[in-house]
Formats: sequence, structure tokens, C-alpha cells
Amino acid sequence: MEDMMLMAMMATVLLALGAFAGVLAGLLGVGGGIVLVPGFFYVFSALGFDSPQLMQICLGTSLATIIVTSLRSVAAHNKREAVDWLILRGWVIGIAVGATVGVLVAASLRSEILQAIFGILAIVVGVYMTLGRAHWRLGPKMPRGILRAVLSPIVGFLSVLMGIGGGSFGVPIMTLYGVPIHRAVATAAGFGVIIAVPSVIGFLFVDITVAPPFTVGAVNFLAFGLVVAMTLVTAPWGAALAHRLDPRPLKRVFGVFLLLVALNMLRKALGW
Repeated sequence: MEDMMLMAMMATVLLALGAFAGVLAGLLGVGGGIVLVPGFFYVFSALGFDSPQLMQICLGTSLATIIVTSLRSVAAHNKREAVDWLILRGWVIGIAVGATVGVLVAASLRSEILQAIFGILAIVVGVYMTLGRAHWRLGPKMPRGILRAVLSPIVGFLSVLMGIGGGSFGVPIMTLYGVPIHRAVATAAGFGVIIAVPSVIGFLFVDITVAPPFTVGAVNFLAFGLVVAMTLVTAPWGAALAHRLDPRPLKRVFGVFLLLVALNMLRKALGW
């Protein structure tokens, strides 16, 4: 009976988390992973599944949801011919290599270190969302050659360490190099697939000692199923809201919220 109540509590909170992540993804164009990773961490910790490998489960499960949501997003954007396949083809190998290395690194680190990494990187993303301006540019067109060979693995590597898709790093990079925002968001969804597929395969083989029910390797399939079900329902709601509201001030508000979440993750990582 106690196990059933625990499962019911876990399912209820995960459904709410998936609904929130889906609305944010549709409204602000940010990947759900930036919400799901800390959400999973707090849910699993509160339910008594805290362990030195808890962050691996959060990362692996978040990335598993990104496979489904990114594929759906790419298909929807491609119908509107918004995906820049030339950029995707040029970045695919580097991103996949970076993601694979990211899994190997993440599997070897303690949960506290991964929390600290997430917190630091989330602060960077939050600051950009809060202070970034649409007119900022690093160059007139997307980098090629050595610069692309350096940047593409970094995008894959850092995304895996945060358990996120391509949006949080890919969209800023593309817009800073002159790619229109709607095309950057559409193409970054493709980044998410490239990041998530090899990393989830790797996370399925990570040896976890303490894990919630229905966990294989570092992927919790109960959380995966419930969150995907909700994000597929609520992401269109967020997209509809985006057409009625100005997303720019909302993005700044979310940036501040993300900074608070990141600082709290750092606090927990430091044992305060």
C-alpha cells in the first residue's frame, strides 16, 4: 500500500512537471530539459531516491524525453520549411562526438559535481536570457572550418552535462551569427535529436546502485513516459500563448527564475 501511494505521488508530480515544461517549451522556445533536470532532481530526492548518482538519472531521463519532443518539433518545423538542413549536416558529427564524450564524463562524476556544473551553466543561460538582445552579433554567417569543429562538440558536450537539447546553446549561437530566430529555433530542434540519441544509448548502460522504480541504466522510464505524454499535450498550448503574448519579457522573467534554480542547485552541491 505504501509503495502504491509513493508511485501515485511520483506520477502526479511528474505529470505536473511535464505539463509545465511543455508550456514553457512552446511559449519561450526553450527546451524542456532545462526545467526537467532540476525538477527530476527535487522529485526523486523528496521521494527518498537521493544517491551519489542521482544527477545521472536526471540527465539520462531528460535526454530521453528530448528524443521524442525534438523529433516532433523538427517534423512540425520542416513542414513550414524552417529547418536549415545545411547547418544541421555541417554540425551533426561534431555535436554527436561531443555528446558521446559528455556521457562518458557524466557517468564518471558524482551527483554533487554534476549539480555544480548544471548550476554554473544554467547561470550562463539565465544571464543570456535575461540580458541578451536580438541585435547582438558575433559574425555575419554561421562559422565553418576550425571554429565550427571547435564549437559543435562543445554544444553536444555541454548539453549532455546539463541534460538539455540544442535550444539553450544552439539558438544563441545561431542568432549571434545572423540566423533568423524562427529558423534558429527550428534548426536547434534537430540539434536536440543529434545530442539525445547517442547520449541516451550511453546512459542506458550506466550502472546505477540506487534508483527509482522502472529505471534502466540511468533512464527512468516512468518519468519518461509521463513527461512525454504531458509535453506533447501542453507544448501546443504554450505555442498558442506565444502568438497572443510578447515572449520577450516572459523570457527575461524565466531567465531570472532559471538563475534562482541554478543558484539553489549550486547551494545543494556545496552542501549548504
